[in-house]
Amino acid sequence: MANRPSSGARASGTAGAVLGAAAGAALGAVAARLAYAAFRRRPPLLTAKARGDENAQGGEKAADRYWTRTNHRGEPVTLLEGPALVAGAGTAVALVPGVPGRVRAAALLAGMGSGILGAYDDVFGTATSKGFKGHLSALARGEVTSGAVKILGIGATGLAAAALTPRDGCRVVRTLDTLADGALIAGSANLANLFDLRPGRAVKAGLLAGVPLLAASLTSHRRDAAVLAAIPLGAAAALLPEDLGERAMLGDAGANALGALLGLAATARLGRAGRLTALGAVAALTLASEKVSFTKVIAGNRVLNRLDMLGRRPIES
Repeated sequence: MANRPSSGARASGTAGAVLGAAAGAALGAVAARLAYAAFRRRPPLLTAKARGDENAQGGEKAADRYWTRTNHRGEPVTLLEGPALVAGAGTAVALVPGVPGRVRAAALLAGMGSGILGAYDDVFGTATSKGFKGHLSALARGEVTSGAVKILGIGATGLAAAALTPRDGCRVVRTLDTLADGALIAGSANLANLFDLRPGRAVKAGLLAGVPLLAASLTSHRRDAAVLAAIPLGAAAALLPEDLGERAMLGDAGANALGALLGLAATARLGRAGRLTALGAVAALTLASEKVSFTKVIAGNRVLNRLDMLGRRPIES
């Protein structure tokens, strides 16, 4: 008969998972707020053109316009919430104690990689091609869009992150699991971005998916999975007031990083059947987004609409 963990060992495992998750969430929240304040004082510059404009036009105002967009009300909002989440979550991943090196490397690669690629699309993206299908169709015509670069890049970083995580089984099984997990990480990054169309929506979607995942990780004493889920949740929750206040939005950078890190946490917590189910759900929602407006679906459902409007400014009639 196999030995079962004693009650003391289970309590110790639960305590370790809770402490790790609390540390990860706190580090993510504090680092994200500090990064947001720093970026508001001096926005990050990604291009030589932006640096030249900054020198020519007088500093931060020139740089800030690269990170400003018009929201659904026609009002300007900053995209710097996204880089702040990426920097905050990345800092927390690097500093949180007790995470194995390969898992830490996978989280840095998934979060920072997808965030940087999202920031590239935020700065260089155009509206000529939209959606997964639009960017891949443009690529098939020989047109390399910023969105196509992001899609392929996030696919590669998701696969690389999955390859870094420990797994059991023969080589064929490990390879298939790596491919499926890489698709789940990349697909989650893309799906989170599809919700970033109204204030707070992407963060709320992340919380709805991430909190049950965190709870399941804690009850099963999975410290690594709990920490991986807690870090992006802490960073996103800390920035939610800026999002709901319509002062900032995640953009591709923040939404991609949030989704990728939660996808990685799912691969660490769920068994094979659970991961494949999650991948199927992500794929189904992504395909549905090509045909159906999430905004219209949410507006037409009383419960979803109330949740979507929670904390937001009322819609002007």
